[in-house]
Amino acid sequence: MNHIKEKLRLDKYLWAIRIFKTRSLAADACDRGKVKHKDEQVKASRAVKPGDEYDIKTEARHWKIQVTGLLNNRVQYSQAIKYYNDITPEEEKERLQYQAASFHTGKRLSKVGRPTKKERRDIDEFLGE
Repeated sequence: MNHIKEKLRLDKYLWAIRIFKTRSLAADACDRGKVKHKDEQVKASRAVKPGDEYDIKTEARHWKIQVTGLLNNRVQYSQAIKYYNDITPEEEKERLQYQAASFHTGKRLSKVGRPTKKERRDIDEFLGE
């Protein structure tokens, strides 16, 4: 299986468990101090061991994870979550839900605002234009 016994780089692990979309994004986050172990910045080349706890800040959220197993290759989400425990404090998760709910993409809601082409034609026909 994908279980490994040798050393595993932190950037590769964070990519494999799907916290980052690419390995280079994971390495970049390490370089910029977004990944911490015991409140200390860690390098992308750090060896990961089961039991380690990491604080990770991504674009989307703040994670606190505990390593439960080593994963060498990227697998689907349902498999990846078996290799770490999400120990993010509840108040952080609640803050994130509120933040997501207030997020606006800039797209107009359906059936709100300007009329559709068909509605416009119907209006023009009604007004006799």
